[in-house]
Amino acid sequence: MKTTRRQNLIAAALFCAVAFTTTIAQAADPLPSWNDRPAKKSIVEFVKKVTTAGSPDFVPLPERIATFDNDGTLWCEQPVPVQFYFALDRVKALAPQHPEWKDKEPFASLLKGDLKTALAGGDHALLELIMATHAGMTTAEFEQIVKDWIATAKYPKTGKLYPKMVYQPMLELLAYLRANGFKNFIVSGGGIEFMRPWAEQVYGIPPEQVIGSSIKMKFEMRDGKPVLVRLPELNFNDDKEGKPVAINQHFGRGPSWPSAIPLVIRRCWNIRRAAAARGSCCSCCTMMRFANTPTVRF
Repeated sequence: MKTTRRQNLIAAALFCAVAFTTTIAQAADPLPSWNDRPAKKSIVEFVKKVTTAGSPDFVPLPERIATFDNDGTLWCEQPVPVQFYFALDRVKALAPQHPEWKDKEPFASLLKGDLKTALAGGDHALLELIMATHAGMTTAEFEQIVKDWIATAKYPKTGKLYPKMVYQPMLELLAYLRANGFKNFIVSGGGIEFMRPWAEQVYGIPPEQVIGSSIKMKFEMRDGKPVLVRLPELNFNDDKEGKPVAINQHFGRGPSWPSAIPLVIRRCWNIRRAAAARGSCCSCCTMMRFANTPTVRF
């Protein structure tokens, strides 16, 4: 009996020691899910250089900004972006009000579960889908629809809620940059009103730091109350040349900002790495420097 109790005590002590050691190791390593490869080393070295006072690469605290893509970077994108699944569910919910959709593409294919044919229509079909499912309600109504969907909808392949379909390495990177004085932004082609309701909860990025495509709106009075109504017209933030333009339009950092624009466009580099453990993803992050020194390429 005494021997068994002693063994249990020893086992418990060993477990605590291992747990304590692991905690220390994680504290020492801000990116524990990242493979120990050049990309991780470059990030750590870059952050150290730009946050060390007296360093020739030092960047003042107000000028430390990092922008992240969303689809395929912070959350899953394959086989289609998350917002497409939201639109698909909205088509199913709205179908009883639109009997004409049974014979009209891309709606007819979506209602049959044929994503391939629906997507064959390209950007035109996708825009038509977004307009039909994202417009016609107030901003408050749409926000609640998105919140309800995010709280209940599950990713088809894994059966997990969508907020769980994010990349742990990128969550660590967001936290690491934030801890070192960086302000993190999302700059995406995805819908800004779709991303905002949960970006702060999942990523720690407040709504005002999310830039994306947006639907045009108009002001109305309904039942004596002012509301913004979503119109079937889209301001699309494309994933190429449109992103530097969107960054310039939204950030507006005053006198120092115009001189930084060429640097941002020329020297914003992607972090691309294999995802840890399961599958792979393209984790793209744009590190933006507002100093007249070369930016490290990751």
